[in-house]
Amino acid sequence: MIRVIGKLRNNYELVLALLCGALILAAWLLQRFDVLSSGIVLYVLAYIAGGAVKAKDGFLEAIKERDLNVDILMMLAAIGAAVIGYWGEGAMLIFIFSLAGAMETYTFNKSHKEISALMDLQPENATRLVDGKEEEVAVKGLAVGDIILVKPGERIPADGTIHLGSTNIDEAAITGESVPVEKGIGCDVYASTVNMRGSIQVTITKPADETLFSRIIKLVQNAQSEKSPSQLFIEKFEGPYAKIVIAISTLVIILGYFVFNMELADAVYRGLVLLVVASPCALAAAITPATLSAISNGAKSGILFKGGVQLERLAALKVVGFDKTGTLTRGKPIVTDIHTKEGMSVEEMMEITASIESHSTHPLADAIINHAKRSFGTIISEPSMIENVVGFGVIGEYQGKTYKIGKAELLGEGACDFKVGIAVELQKEGKTIVYVGDDEGVVGLIALKDTIRPEAVEALVALKEMGIEAAMITGDNEETAKSIASEAGLANYYASCLPEAKVEIVKELKEKFGTVAMVGDGINDAPALATADIGIAMGEGTDVALETADVVLMKNNLSSLSKAVDLSRRLKTITKQNIIFAIGIMVAFAVANFATGVPIPVAVVAHEGSTILVILNGLRLLKNKKV
Repeated sequence: MIRVIGKLRNNYELVLALLCGALILAAWLLQRFDVLSSGIVLYVLAYIAGGAVKAKDGFLEAIKERDLNVDILMMLAAIGAAVIGYWGEGAMLIFIFSLAGAMETYTFNKSHKEISALMDLQPENATRLVDGKEEEVAVKGLAVGDIILVKPGERIPADGTIHLGSTNIDEAAITGESVPVEKGIGCDVYASTVNMRGSIQVTITKPADETLFSRIIKLVQNAQSEKSPSQLFIEKFEGPYAKIVIAISTLVIILGYFVFNMELADAVYRGLVLLVVASPCALAAAITPATLSAISNGAKSGILFKGGVQLERLAALKVVGFDKTGTLTRGKPIVTDIHTKEGMSVEEMMEITASIESHSTHPLADAIINHAKRSFGTIISEPSMIENVVGFGVIGEYQGKTYKIGKAELLGEGACDFKVGIAVELQKEGKTIVYVGDDEGVVGLIALKDTIRPEAVEALVALKEMGIEAAMITGDNEETAKSIASEAGLANYYASCLPEAKVEIVKELKEKFGTVAMVGDGINDAPALATADIGIAMGEGTDVALETADVVLMKNNLSSLSKAVDLSRRLKTITKQNIIFAIGIMVAFAVANFATGVPIPVAVVAHEGSTILVILNGLRLLKNKKV
């Protein structure tokens, strides 16, 4: 019972509209069976039930904006119908107008459903550890540095780093990825994600109102409130248009009575019909519901738009520039080739290299160590000495012998000639070479490569099918860039680009093609993202991606880029359909009214029916396109 009352309260506009319809039906039935000679009292009640909310909203908005609006036009038409004795027709206008308003509210609520569902995922309480004791506190009361306990099955209440324990985390609320992610000590965890397996202790790194999850919610809420150029144009157009409609309707009444010798009631009737059919209700509803639906659909799929402007602009996209590392590629190199000198086994060299590299902070070191453990079961031993040579590699002493690991320059001349220059061939394949040497020379080399994301080629093909060009813009050298571009199927690529050069290339692409998007990681690509017409960041749970880009792909899945473009194009198509349909209905019935006259009930059904239809058409964007 409480739930039913709650639903009625949330849908009070629909309840009042249905009450209005019931009163009209009752009045009509009582008159039809001669129970009442006049149903004016019931019609007045219908006016109040269906029109009170709209009248209040319309007049308050008119006072605030100092301009007329659609609500005022409809109220004037309904009152005018009552004045000349057409109570039933006026009440019918109020009923269908209020029903259309309830439909708009439903659309707005429907578009916010995904955000409301997300907000429901935010925990209210957390278990804080103080001197080893557990205490339950409100999430808002947590401070940076607090340590909390998260048990299996619980949602993590705030962003932090695992202090103790290991587990699997379901991050679907953040990234949309359904497969849980393994997390251990030192790993970042995010608010509202689910601890699937073991108990963990988490050190809080951000206040509750600054978590990644809360920022995502704010981002989508802001996007839904930010209006696109088309929406702003329609809203600007509405006020002056309403004045024009009132002026023309008044002129029709005056001409009908004084020039065409109509009865005053007939002349007023014609003017009221024009007031109804020419009101821009359907036109006003042509864009906003569709835009909200598209933004909500994107949020549900892990595509965050900063606003309607960016969503609308994507439809005109002509070319996309891609960063390489972390965008087209995984950003995590793997070992692909190992070569050693005669007399040294691969296992021996990997033990030496991994043990010394265990003290290095270079990204390639992790790849080498992981490969050694996974492929050879290498047991890491402690080197007796380690020296970092910035920009070149490391020097370490292992089992009484000194080794150099890094670039060819660190080992000296002749390193590149190892095994008849095999390094040159590996570099042509876009691989990075790590040399290993001792006092006698090179003992081996390790080739690593950043692999292409599995979905990257598929995404590029999808964009090409949509008529969108693609180019890779990277800071890597020519050989590496050429190799990755070839694997990805990209004809256009730009190598050795510093951030400033990326900006210039984006400008060139703008001049050559038109609307340009830049896809990057949101950090070192920030200048290029800002220069492009649409900046698109790979999410990966970074705050900087949310700040710098117009669109964020939270799943780090490039295939969602084509979906974002498709959503924008569908929005453009549906908006055009709505506008053409709305204007067509207005013009057709306005002409019919001048030529032969149109009954108010027919005008009302045509006008408000067209409003409901454009809203329903916009709601189609809540659903994914069927393949």
